[in-house]
Order: sequence, then C-alpha cells, then structure tokens
Amino acid sequence: MNNVHEELKAVSQFLTEYATCLMASGVHTSRIVRNTARIAESFGFEAHMTLFHKTISMTLRSKDNAHVYSTVSTAKSGAINFEFNSELSALSWDAYDNHLPLETLWEKYHAITSKPRMNPWTVWILVGFANASFCRLFNGDWVAVAAVFVATLIGFRLKQVLGKHHINHYFVFTISAFVASFIASITMWQQWGTTPDIAIGASVLYLIPGVPLINGIIDIIEGHVLAGTARLINALLLIVCIAFGMSITLLMMGGNLL
Repeated sequence: MNNVHEELKAVSQFLTEYATCLMASGVHTSRIVRNTARIAESFGFEAHMTLFHKTISMTLRSKDNAHVYSTVSTAKSGAINFEFNSELSALSWDAYDNHLPLETLWEKYHAITSKPRMNPWTVWILVGFANASFCRLFNGDWVAVAAVFVATLIGFRLKQVLGKHHINHYFVFTISAFVASFIASITMWQQWGTTPDIAIGASVLYLIPGVPLINGIIDIIEGHVLAGTARLINALLLIVCIAFGMSITLLMMGGNLL
C-alpha cells in the first residue's frame, strides 16, 4: 500500500509540474488534460483535472480506486512557446508508447524546459519588422511603416523591461500601448506621410492577445467553460488596456483622428 501511495505522490508531482508548464506555454485546456492523462495512464493511473486561470487541481487514482492522491498547484506565468508545446506533447506520447520510468521522464522534461529561448534581441527586431509589415498590409505609406517599426521597437522593449520587473501586466500593456502609439503619432505632428491614422493603429498590434483569445474560444467549444471564460475575460481586459493607452495619445493629439 505504501509503495502505491508513494508512486502516486511522485507521479502527481511530475504531472502537476508538467501541466503548469504546458499552461504557461499557451496550450488550450483540453490538450493539457489529454497529455497529462496520457502520461498518468502509462503508469496505470487515472488523472482527473480541473483547470482555472490561476490554479490546477488534479486527482490521481489507481484503476481499482483503492488509492487516491490529490494536488492543487499554482499556474506559472511565462511567455508563449510553441516549441515547448510540441516537444512536451511528444513527451507524453513517448511515455505512453514506451512506458518510460519517472526518472527518465524528469530527465527528458528538464532537457526540454532548459533549452535556451530565442535571443531576445532577435525577437525584438523580428517583432518590429512584423508589425511594420502589418502597417504596409493595411495600406500604410512608407513613412507610416518606418514610424511603426520604430514605435514597435521602443514599445516592445519597454514591455520586456517592465515584465522582467514583475510589474502588473495590465499596467505594462497600457504603458506600452501609449508609448508605441505616441511615437507613431509623430507622423501626424510633423505632417509626414499620408496615413498617420494607420501608423497609430498598427503601432499597437504587437500587443493583441491572440493566443488567449483563440484558446478561450477553443476551451468553451470543448466544454471547459470556466477556463475559457477566464481566458477571454483576461484577453478582453488586455484589449481594454491597449485601447486606454491609445486613447491617452489621441487625447494629447486633441482627438484629431476621432
């Protein structure tokens, strides 16, 4: 009995760590549940999970219902990482197909999560080009494209710095949106180019919470209504923060774009 209970506890510790990492990386709820349950099944256990925006509750039990172990863990915060998502999902299939021991799972998990992320300066430049491309896609002239590129670089860098200091992310989004739109509004002040409205509008697109919006819709469609609603509310609040940051710029401009 003690051996089964200790195994339940050890497997549960791994699964909660695994699930919180998936959640922080931007995985929708049903995929987290499937992957976690798949690993649990490889050990002959059944996993039952309830996911909220900030916590994950999981009950692990033996197939004969003789042993049960429950845990509640706090969800991690982190950047969206689709490479983590793919490799951690592959790990769940590896565990299921090959019945990997727990020690091997921990080794593979740490090998995946310890991989260095893309250089932040490379991300910084690529985000600038991506946002400038959106501006051109929306028929912004080349002056607007240049303004959006510079505004995005400064706004995104500010977001990175504030995020490292663990400042409230709603405040970070508001300030980043204001700074980016304010810099792009220079094209209107100086009467440069013919599309300053597109420059200001495109300057904040790098802040749009696309992954939470998509995951929220997927969660609701697949029956995880509470988790999906929480994600949609969080995404809506971020969009409100972006709009508020832009509105400060428009008010300083005298509402000339309204």
